[in-house]
Amino acid sequence: METVNWKVDGMDCSNCVLTIRQFLEKKGLADVKVNLAGGDVSFTINGVNKKEDILKGIESLGYSVDAGDASIQTKKKKFLRNHKERFLFCIIFTLPLLMHMFDRWVHIHWLMNPWVQLALCLPVYIVGMDFFGRSAIKSIRNGMPNMNVLIAIGATAAFVYSLAGAFLGMGEGYLFFETAASVITLVFLGNWMEDASIQSTQRSLNKLASSQKVMANMIAYDDQHQEHVFPVENTTLRVGDILLIKNGEQVPADCKILWGDATVNESIITGESLPISKKAKDHLIGGSLLVDGTVKAYVTAEAKQSVLSNIIDLVKRAQGEKPPVQQMADRISAIFVPVVLVIAAITLIANWIFLHDFTASLMRSIAVLVIACPCAMGLATPAAIAVGLGRAARNGVLFRNAKSLEVFKNIRQVVFDKTGTLTTGDFVIAGFEKNEDIKEEEFKQIVFSLEKYSNHPIAQCIAREWKQSQVTRWDKIEEVKGIGMKGITKEGDTWQAGSFKIAQAHTKDDKHNVYILKNDQLIGWIDVKDEVRPEAMTVVQYLRHRNIRTILLSGDRYDKCKQLADFLGIDEVIAEQTPQEKLTVVEDLTLKGPTAMVGDGINDAPALAKATVGISLSAASQIAVQTADVVLMNNGIRNLPLSLGLGRHTFMTIRQNLFWAFAYNIVAIPVAAFGLLTPTFGALVMGLSDVVLAINSVRLFVKKVL
Repeated sequence: METVNWKVDGMDCSNCVLTIRQFLEKKGLADVKVNLAGGDVSFTINGVNKKEDILKGIESLGYSVDAGDASIQTKKKKFLRNHKERFLFCIIFTLPLLMHMFDRWVHIHWLMNPWVQLALCLPVYIVGMDFFGRSAIKSIRNGMPNMNVLIAIGATAAFVYSLAGAFLGMGEGYLFFETAASVITLVFLGNWMEDASIQSTQRSLNKLASSQKVMANMIAYDDQHQEHVFPVENTTLRVGDILLIKNGEQVPADCKILWGDATVNESIITGESLPISKKAKDHLIGGSLLVDGTVKAYVTAEAKQSVLSNIIDLVKRAQGEKPPVQQMADRISAIFVPVVLVIAAITLIANWIFLHDFTASLMRSIAVLVIACPCAMGLATPAAIAVGLGRAARNGVLFRNAKSLEVFKNIRQVVFDKTGTLTTGDFVIAGFEKNEDIKEEEFKQIVFSLEKYSNHPIAQCIAREWKQSQVTRWDKIEEVKGIGMKGITKEGDTWQAGSFKIAQAHTKDDKHNVYILKNDQLIGWIDVKDEVRPEAMTVVQYLRHRNIRTILLSGDRYDKCKQLADFLGIDEVIAEQTPQEKLTVVEDLTLKGPTAMVGDGINDAPALAKATVGISLSAASQIAVQTADVVLMNNGIRNLPLSLGLGRHTFMTIRQNLFWAFAYNIVAIPVAAFGLLTPTFGALVMGLSDVVLAINSVRLFVKKVL
């Protein structure tokens, strides 16, 4: 199975998205995502279909594909390859045609000649039909007529009517070459403006993408072991390559420091502007900036597998998904073009009956065709989601799917794990005690040998501080989730390191963190201390201000959880829970109302999956990150309010966009049908309608969401 990501040009409305999606799904491809705002198309190929065949199939639908792969042949770029070039070409011929509007002030007699008007209109019509006509025919052939059908029919009706008037010598009243030319030209202008507006909604993602390709200083050694440094593009780097990264340079790839100390700005990934100190054995994220220092490092991931690349891919895939609010708009878009064609036909017939003037009736019918805008309904959601996800990514918040953005508006309670979520998880040993029967070195060796196999923060702290060169060899060792570690030596002795649950039969003292048992006999205990995250208080207070109930759900002892909850102002404490019990608690809470769960450990993964929205920290265990709907990349919960606010305001923007899209079409089509505007003005208004959506969506970049 291989995931393919392509860039597709030529998608103008939601019907284009539906056409491409249906084509790919008919080919048997899975996980199809089509993003109208960015033009990104992704799918999973299973080896049955060839990429070349799929690419040719998409191009046969009337779109151009950038596969980003030199081995795959794509169509050569045309002379007029984008809407800007088409508009600039057409406006040269259209402006003289429109000069007759100023006839009362400046009379240009030769412009009234029908053959001059035909000569000026013909190049515009040919360019227009090369784009709109081809697209219209292919969309009809595929059973999904798009917006270009309306433009092609409207422009062709005006052109053919004028052509008949010119050949039959019917006079100026039958010449509407300027209408055909201006409709085509102004729609190209609208499409160009729409493209520019949509690009602005993608600017956060584009800024991330621009950081992917940089030059790297690669170190190589000759036969005499002399070091040589030479520049290479980071896309050619492979795992294990040695790099020299200097002061002020961008880190070209994910790597690990071999030598040197540096201060690094990781704001492009985490949204955290404060520089971070790095030393030998620390990891550097590709795309971050070396503010100070020089290091040598070896590459740990290729460019396409880097943290930054994965972030960009994740955001693109999320943009291609459709939240539930878009489903109604999609259903309407699927029948919009046929409905408008019927309305245009009714407009022509009804006006002809009442006005007894075919020319005026035809102009009103054409105005209906060109002012109708299915694009607005198709762009309402993608434009807002593109901005919302882009701003989130730039601030270190990753949404795995677009649905999470919408669901956030309903969240009424947030469940927090304790260790590593509300606290830093950076434990230090505060004290320990052991039986006199065991030596201190042996005690530490046994504990280290057990805890080094655990991913729990407390266990990692003990293993780090009590690291031993001599270790106990286990015949069998396992981690019992929510309890602790259990190991059996070759001699048959059973050792356990875990919570009070393993020692409650031997002592009433439940105030310690880790208890050590040998053959079901209490040998000793260890205390550790942890610090509360500095942002935890602010985040909890923000949630309470938003009337969102807060719950502390932990496997730790009740008294410690209660003490932390009272300090932070958390509403409810549910302590001493196993992973299965956590899952049950979150399931029950979710039944009562939409619930977000914030966690970072392997024990939290089931609960994260069961919550309405699962939120994980980037430093969490891999399974927790993969299970979560949202990942906070700044190693803390500081951006939790931002993620909630962006979700709420993105959905608000989607609703505003959809209201505008429906209101525009409901008002504009009758106005055109009653002859209150010309086809030329209708074409201009139609183009501007999409720009309004894009501008409203772009407001999310600067809008206060907290």
